[in-house]
Amino acid sequence: MDVLLKEILEIKSVSGDESKISSFLLDFILKRRSSWKVSPEIYSGEEFHDNILLVFGKPKTAAFAHMDTVGFTSRYENQLVPVGGPEIGDGVWLQGSDQVGPIRCMAYEKDGNIFHDFPRGIQRGTLLSFEQRIISDNEMLQAAYLDNRLGMYALLKACEDLTDGIIVFSTYEEHGGGAMPFLVRFIYENWGIKNGLVADVTWITDGIHFNKGPVVSLRDSFIPRKKFLERILETADASGVPYQMEVEAHGGSDGREIQLSPYPIDWCFIGIAEENPHTPYEKASLADLADMIKLYRYLMQNL
Repeated sequence: MDVLLKEILEIKSVSGDESKISSFLLDFILKRRSSWKVSPEIYSGEEFHDNILLVFGKPKTAAFAHMDTVGFTSRYENQLVPVGGPEIGDGVWLQGSDQVGPIRCMAYEKDGNIFHDFPRGIQRGTLLSFEQRIISDNEMLQAAYLDNRLGMYALLKACEDLTDGIIVFSTYEEHGGGAMPFLVRFIYENWGIKNGLVADVTWITDGIHFNKGPVVSLRDSFIPRKKFLERILETADASGVPYQMEVEAHGGSDGREIQLSPYPIDWCFIGIAEENPHTPYEKASLADLADMIKLYRYLMQNL
């Protein structure tokens, strides 16, 4: 497995606490951008909170990948409050730290609430996330937080030979959004961007399978504009990269924030399918990941 992917899988970033992964990405980008085909302008810092925008050449298309993950916030009387929609199962370990020290505990449900079994009280507001255990061979990858480390990784790889486009690493996607409105405004008002691609993770279902390529979502709980979808599919066909088409009634992504914005930006979710979402055992195909990178490289240059 690629060292970069392993490194970003190990960094905790529950929604609202993305500063560590943002700092890692920024450091990586500053070190690597001189070796990329085009060295991008970088927009980051306190005025962008923990979000990062990379602007290459004369962009027409922006691609978005969120940096945050699901997790838990400690409350009172050993209670935990979910951040996003984490799934709790038997034998699931959580990790974090407060001012007293490191924390490793299990979560369990009782009477409709979630509790931890740590032997002492955890300071209020402490964020906990799934303990990471990465299992990989030449075909499959299993770990916590493939959602959305795989989207981030795919866009970082696409940066290597991107000449024109905008790459956005966003925050807060797992817990109601919040960063996208000002990011969308910034890229539209400064570069007139009208094409948006969302690099995220979807699910294996009865119609979506491993090793069949990345997934182009024709709809989830929101519906992209059909005229734009037709352009996406035509361009994807021209790329020669295998892909799957998804139709779902539920779920969402940063595409929701683009559609609800006051700006005329088309969007489409294009991501990788996984099993066991929002658990420590998310599982995806490495071949699908490789094809997702190829497809993004082609779409960013040819839409």
